[in-house]
Amino acid sequence: MRDVASTAGVALQTVVNHFATKEALFAAACERTAASIDRARWGVDPERAIATLIDDYERTGDMTLRMLALEGRISVVEPVLALGRRRHQEWVEHMFGAALEGLEGQQRKRRLAQLVVVCDVYTWKLLRRDKGLSRAQTITAMRELVAALHVR
Repeated sequence: MRDVASTAGVALQTVVNHFATKEALFAAACERTAASIDRARWGVDPERAIATLIDDYERTGDMTLRMLALEGRISVVEPVLALGRRRHQEWVEHMFGAALEGLEGQQRKRRLAQLVVVCDVYTWKLLRRDKGLSRAQTITAMRELVAALHVR
């Protein structure tokens, strides 16, 4: 909290008065990041969805991966990750709903899970970090994967 106060140019007590605990400060930072992600992702049409997603991961992907590595060890990250997963699935379902049309029950559930995986931060990490694809190549690869799931 001392570093946050210093960076913000305020007294430590100001930060403590406003947030009270590190956990409250963390929650506020996560809420702000989530709102930024929502504004960027929900403000596009399906044609721009993957490029927007990659832009988001370029900005927040490494932080998200660090939080995922803490899951199960630091309780404060669990609700943040649960909300992120829920919002991500809602976004995927909204953006790529055409791939779900006409599907019901387990088949729809499976297809939605496939789309969520294709659009997941781990998929970005594998393509971008582990396989060394450029941003443009990563966008193309993920678009191709989504397109493959539109085939019935």
